Amino acid sequence: MFKVLFVCMGNICRSPTAEGVFRHMLREMNLEDKVDVDSAGTHGYHVGEAPDQRTQRAAARRGYDLSGIRARKIAPQDLDYFDLILAMDRNSLEALHLVCPPERTDRLGLFMDYSKNFDDDEVPDPYYGLGQGFDLVLDMVEDATRGLVDIVKERAVLAAEVEKKKHNQSS
Repeated sequence: MFKVLFVCMGNICRSPTAEGVFRHMLREMNLEDKVDVDSAGTHGYHVGEAPDQRTQRAAARRGYDLSGIRARKIAPQDLDYFDLILAMDRNSLEALHLVCPPERTDRLGLFMDYSKNFDDDEVPDPYYGLGQGFDLVLDMVEDATRGLVDIVKERAVLAAEVEKKKHNQSS
């Protein structure tokens, strides 16, 4: 199983949006049993809280349910467990680098690196802005998620082929 963690500062806007959209797209492609998905924040401001209501409303308008997600702060064991840890912005990526053991930094990256239609390398934080920022976040997250799902799909196919070869050799 491939494991992906999305990270922003408080884990109530951008990273839970990425988690919810990614889960949704994985389910649509019958890949949900191949990928473990979660989100976390670099700060513990909102631990235990549901995503921001504006985030949930914007997501619900597009068919994504974020209501079951609860904010948490990234934990040291996350750096060992997850295969891919994707920050929503450079500040979050920098915070991850500060706590990540050097042998694990290859797991860290920016989520927007998977985008095909946006030149931005960061998902802007909509928390202090007006409502339209949440729709822009969704546009960006949907785009980057499509690119990420393509990569995960390739890895899932390769993993299935390896398993098939192992099974054939042991038979």
